Amino acid sequence: MRAFLERASHWLALACRIVAGIALLALLTVTIADVGTRYLYRLTEGTVALRVSGSVELVSYLMLCALLAAMAANVERSQVVVEAFSHGLAPAIKHRLHGVYLLGFAALGLVLFLGLLDSAASATRHGEVTQDLRLPMGPIYQAAAALSLLLGVRSLIHALLGALFGAEQEVSHGE
Repeated sequence: MRAFLERASHWLALACRIVAGIALLALLTVTIADVGTRYLYRLTEGTVALRVSGSVELVSYLMLCALLAAMAANVERSQVVVEAFSHGLAPAIKHRLHGVYLLGFAALGLVLFLGLLDSAASATRHGEVTQDLRLPMGPIYQAAAALSLLLGVRSLIHALLGALFGAEQEVSHGE
């Protein structure tokens, strides 16, 4: 059971890191293109008038995806246990406490997931679109909901590993 949970967590973390990386690369591309086209406009005194439409909007939604994916990918190493409370405790007990603490993040992920799913359904029903680019909001909310669900699932996996097995959360940097 423990090996299955660790393997599932590893693959979910890898998927989240890929999503976060793609979102960050896209965010940087949009930002560089926007700054570059503005600078080109200024250099040519308005002769070349290229613009990246909706760059602020694109950056904000890409940042949302990057942050949610990164949070989900790094949930097992994201929290610092306060030494004042756990200084004299055995490592297994510390890991169990950390596991119990992660149950709160599992609940948070579930609440975010359900709220964003409701927002996605409402946005789809009412034809809600973004302000600048007129993109449909439903898929944006759905993507955020999926990433929130991954946050909740990975938090639950590591809560179980810590609370039930007293297992130290394995952190491999070579993924």
